[in-house]
Amino acid sequence: MPTEDQIDLFSLGDVALTQASSDFNPDDIPTSARVPIPPGTYSSMEQMQAHCNQCFRCDLGKTRTHAVIGRGNPKAPIMIVGEGPGQNEDETGIAFVGKAGQLLDKILASVNLTEEDVFICNVVKCRPPGNRAPTKDEAEACKGYLLEQIRMVNPKIILLTGATALKGLLGITQGITKVRGQWIEQGDRLYMPIFHPAYLLRNPSREKGSPKWLMWQDIQAVRARLDELQAAGKV
Repeated sequence: MPTEDQIDLFSLGDVALTQASSDFNPDDIPTSARVPIPPGTYSSMEQMQAHCNQCFRCDLGKTRTHAVIGRGNPKAPIMIVGEGPGQNEDETGIAFVGKAGQLLDKILASVNLTEEDVFICNVVKCRPPGNRAPTKDEAEACKGYLLEQIRMVNPKIILLTGATALKGLLGITQGITKVRGQWIEQGDRLYMPIFHPAYLLRNPSREKGSPKWLMWQDIQAVRARLDELQAAGKV
């Protein structure tokens, strides 16, 4: 389980929207966490990926095989934010392709959501050794990339899988079991904390009240809210 220090990351509200200075050089971003990532730095995920694959803003760059930017539609109405890449993701460079990712795809498909409807990414872009939770410094070094992804995708709904994403984006320290399934509105976005698919793999029961049963309720609520937004012309 991640410690409080590991998940004491950042809040969107705490990030100053500082414009780049006249001597700002984007090529310095991957070399040092001291170099900020101003809003508007990237125009595409491909451009960001080039930086992330040569990034050493934290020590995760020393052990990665591939940086993992995300997968899905870069203009999707729903963004799903996980914790960090696992072994399969590190080897392939593709987000959520292991067993947890396969389960996530089945969950989405159960309510007719496809990769056209979602963009899936993580708090950090490189695999933490042993699949541990990202540390505060690692997440802080990577936060500018995630904020740029949110800006570029501009999703209406953001699903937060697990405590790291929940604490990082909303500053909520309550356990995921206490807040999952609740809609939280900030700005023009709707956030919902949900169980991480890896947690569901460890808890396979489908009985009423089980994590998998609760996830079924949550993903149906997500589908219904998306339908409402589409009907209102907001997506």
